[in-house]
Amino acid sequence: MDFNNAVNRSLQIRKAYHQLEKKYHGSEWTVEEDALAFLTDAALVGRLAMANQERWPAGADSETDLEHKIAESFWWLMVLAERMDIDSGQALENFLKKKEEQFL
Repeated sequence: MDFNNAVNRSLQIRKAYHQLEKKYHGSEWTVEEDALAFLTDAALVGRLAMANQERWPAGADSETDLEHKIAESFWWLMVLAERMDIDSGQALENFLKKKEEQFL
C-alpha cells in the first residue's frame, strides 16, 4: 500500500466521522479528543496482545479484533499528524533513518 494514499484515504474517512460528530454532538471532535480516542484504541491493542499471547482471557474473535485495533491505531496517528501539521510520511522517514544510523 502506498503510504500517501493511505494518509489521503484516512483523512477522507475522518471527514466522514466529523460529519457524524456534527450531527450528533453539534461540533467536530478536537485534536485532544482525537488523541484520547487514539490512546483508548492503543490501550486495547495492549489488552488484545495479552489475549493473543494467552496472558489474558481471549474473546471470540480476539485475533481479528487485534488486527483491527492495530490498523485503527495507524489510522489515528495519520489523522493526528495531519491535524497538527506534521507530515506523517516524513516523520516516519526521519525516525527510521535515525534508528538505522543508530543501530545498523
